Amino acid sequence: MTKTVAAAVLAMALGACASMGGAPTVAKFEGGMLVNSAGMTLYTFDKDAAGSGKSACNGPCAANWPPLHAAATDQASGDWTVLARDDGSRQWAYKGKPLYLWVKDHMPGDKTGDSFNKVWHVATK
Repeated sequence: MTKTVAAAVLAMALGACASMGGAPTVAKFEGGMLVNSAGMTLYTFDKDAAGSGKSACNGPCAANWPPLHAAATDQASGDWTVLARDDGSRQWAYKGKPLYLWVKDHMPGDKTGDSFNKVWHVATK
């Protein structure tokens, strides 16, 4: 095996290992709530049916509430699942509930979307 081929095989193997647990690299718990890797608050939407594998927030809704995107290689693990969105992209869900960011949160720790229209809530354990 040439060095180039060996390096490519090693890179693919490492990438596969990194994506196996998936969610821990894109989200974590801080202070009892879920945040993305940049520390931005993650939210759930009451109109999403837990475990349905679908997001009810698409189009203009997703412009304000961007989904927590999952890479093509990310795999479900434990309480973490990946769902296919209407636009063909992939989104992380925790305990069956799709996860979103809120465009009006500007700094880590902001929670300005909590209870927005009484249907958006900070994601918790």
